[in-house]
Amino acid sequence: MTQSSRSSIARGGRAVYGAPLGILMLEARFPRIPGDMGNGLTWPFPVLYKVVRGASPGKVVLDGARGLLPDFIDAAQDLVRQGAEAITTNCGFLSLFQQELAASANVPVATSSLMQVPWVQATLPPGKRVGIVTVSGSALTPAHLRAAGVPCDIPREGTENGREFFRVLIRAEKDDMDVALAEQDVLDAGQALVERHPEVGAIVLECTNMPPYAAALQAAVNMPVYDIYSMITWFHAGLRPRAFG
Repeated sequence: MTQSSRSSIARGGRAVYGAPLGILMLEARFPRIPGDMGNGLTWPFPVLYKVVRGASPGKVVLDGARGLLPDFIDAAQDLVRQGAEAITTNCGFLSLFQQELAASANVPVATSSLMQVPWVQATLPPGKRVGIVTVSGSALTPAHLRAAGVPCDIPREGTENGREFFRVLIRAEKDDMDVALAEQDVLDAGQALVERHPEVGAIVLECTNMPPYAAALQAAVNMPVYDIYSMITWFHAGLRPRAFG
């Protein structure tokens, strides 16, 4: 087709273009440092954000997100109206809403980093298993795991006993965060996981606030570490495949 014969008609119908991924955000005030899902500079592509009012980390993680499904459905549908072609969320515990959000948004939905576990397990040699590092080991229930397609007996370790990460994110005791202490909490949880479960051959980070510490954890435990960043960059690659040639 020659330049002169190409159509000059631009098609509309959406509010926003060039950002096919929509992210449903919890309502929180802690710092969103680079690598955090809520920091727009984390992503190598544009994204759309929508804060779900009233969906605090405490309500979602500790209270099982009770009563919040209609708010998440409304927010997901709003992102789709804006132009999102796929939806993800800002908390791995929202695996509980995977089926409902996918049905109501009518676009591809990936609610939780935990959805990577079966993929990662398939890469490991015989005798090795995936382990999970989560913000709260006690709050991560079999229902969360089943909704993400994860075996309920998977080895897992939480950060509840740390000094900073859980306290700032879930208890919301302050707006600032000691990043070094938060990183150490994640490292401690990961190292405890592999010490207690020597069969662990790869780690998936449940929490979407953990990617800033993934490289340090990988170096400490000397095994692959996957997180929401690894999953969403894969997810986005299907929305906008690289064109070769």
